[in-house]
Amino acid sequence: MTAINAVILPLALIIDRITGDPRSRFHPVALIGQFIGWWGRPAIWTCNLQRAAGVVMWFGTVILFALPFFLAGHYLPWILLLFLGPFLLKSCLAWRSLEQHTRSVSEGISRSIEEGKREAAKMVSRPTQDLNEEQVLSAAYESLAENVVDSIISPVFYFAIFGLAGAAVFRAANTLDAMLGYHDERERIGWFSARMDDLLNYIPARVTGVLLLLYFAVKGRFFPAYEALKRDRRKRPGLNGGIPMAVIAGGTGIRFEKPGVYVMGTGERSLREGGPEIIAAVRAVTLLFAITVMLVLILLGSGSIYRGI
Repeated sequence: MTAINAVILPLALIIDRITGDPRSRFHPVALIGQFIGWWGRPAIWTCNLQRAAGVVMWFGTVILFALPFFLAGHYLPWILLLFLGPFLLKSCLAWRSLEQHTRSVSEGISRSIEEGKREAAKMVSRPTQDLNEEQVLSAAYESLAENVVDSIISPVFYFAIFGLAGAAVFRAANTLDAMLGYHDERERIGWFSARMDDLLNYIPARVTGVLLLLYFAVKGRFFPAYEALKRDRRKRPGLNGGIPMAVIAGGTGIRFEKPGVYVMGTGERSLREGGPEIIAAVRAVTLLFAITVMLVLILLGSGSIYRGI
């Protein structure tokens, strides 16, 4: 199985680069999002039940989403798994779409600040109407830097350990957090989703930080990246998102700013100048991690064959 997964992973990444993230109500993540939207309305639960409902329905949602992936990974003939597996894994990834959304903000703001704000509002939850140009670009590139963990490294990490079901469990958990993990009327029903997302991203976020430091070391920017990591990683709320954001800000010499909340990096240059390097860093880390996972899976598969002989 590990040898097949070593083939499924690069094929899934290739499919992602070719197709992006097609907008369809029948996309697996869209379907599970509809299910979360149905039960995740605080108004349908009493206040006393919301926390418990958030826990029970978290497990129900994750199992419902991951079950087809589990069955495919364990019961499909290997030739069918080799064909369907990459498409299933790709549905848990969002590499190209991250870049596309970021570029849409950059291209929009090159036409007008208002168009840039409209595009940024599609990516982030913060209000964009009062942001200046650099802050609009920051919102977009921050999302890219943070989501390299959520949308690429974490699902590949859990795929490497648990196969297709692992990637699916993570994608469902991350979708639950994205829809419910807020400090508003959803806080009671979404508290467990937020905590589980933090837990599942804990190791992948730190793996991403190490890979980014290695990348910037090759680029001759290790020390600025490392200093930013030490100084700025805790400025962003949460356990994990500040790690890739701080390293990327320091390594590329730009500044991430969410007005009134945090500033990361020293801003040696603008995001217009440094933005393409952020995309390059995300690509490099994605490929480096994927190649590492593939090699490990191949070695483990070879070991299994050897033991069988």
